Amino acid sequence: MKSITALFLLFCFLVPSALAQLKFAFYGPSCHRAGSIISTVVANSFRSDPSITAALLRMQFHDCFVTGCDASLLIDPRPGRPSEKSTGPNASVRGYEIIDEIKRQLEAVCPGIVSCADIVALATRDAIKLAGGPSFLIKTGRRDGLRSNPADVNLPGPTIPVSASIQAFAAKGMSVNDMVTLIGGGHSVGSIHCSLFQDRLNDPAMDRSLNAQLRNTCRAPNDPSVFLDQRTPFVVDNAIFGEMQRQRAVMRIDSNLAFDGATSGIVSSFAQSNSLFRQRFAQAMEKMGTIGVLTGRAGEIRRNCRVFNNGR
Repeated sequence: MKSITALFLLFCFLVPSALAQLKFAFYGPSCHRAGSIISTVVANSFRSDPSITAALLRMQFHDCFVTGCDASLLIDPRPGRPSEKSTGPNASVRGYEIIDEIKRQLEAVCPGIVSCADIVALATRDAIKLAGGPSFLIKTGRRDGLRSNPADVNLPGPTIPVSASIQAFAAKGMSVNDMVTLIGGGHSVGSIHCSLFQDRLNDPAMDRSLNAQLRNTCRAPNDPSVFLDQRTPFVVDNAIFGEMQRQRAVMRIDSNLAFDGATSGIVSSFAQSNSLFRQRFAQAMEKMGTIGVLTGRAGEIRRNCRVFNNGR
């Protein structure tokens, strides 16, 4: 009985202790303009480049799935001191200038208050709404990490089998439904370089007209990019799930989700109902945003999102 009680207490300290300190309107008393500043910067950026939704979604995913949602991805590498940005999977992550501008404006009105980790979460949420996705509330109070090591980066790749992807998401506390929702939602507005889906072009099951179209595009020099969702590439919606079922998915993992026994039913349900997808996507984004968060006195509130406060 004592061992059971001890195990229960250990679980309580390890799991909910951090999450309990995340709360809605965390910055209300200390920086009430935080939300409006973030929303304005994101809206201005979206007007000139609607692809920022895909960029910020990818940024948050790549940050949260390494050491947690702690803005470790934002740290710039230095001579002799590489960071998560230095790795291949993060080489094409973009949108850092949006986070920089938000941080600059926030530091001017409430210095040392709003974390870079919360900026990423809130900016991504706002960008999703601007792209026609669901509007949802998220808890804040995250703090910024003190580590950014390229050795920590082990992100799921574009050719990962469904079973391995399920394991990777489960390791972060995410369900199969969360996985399908986040992959589909993220890819509904994303793009990919031709060099990263050559295996799919050689798949005889792929829709012939799409295959021919992609092969023609990919003949161009400098490794061009194509949209992952050929129907509504700038809208966060369920269209990509129907494309998966019709073998019009560009990425191997997207195609496999539609035909694997563990995920095909979820893909089908989302393909039939955009409202269901929107509901689940909002829930999955909220959940992903709590992975490995630092709260309370852990970590720090960076003054510059690209550099640890101690300058190292």
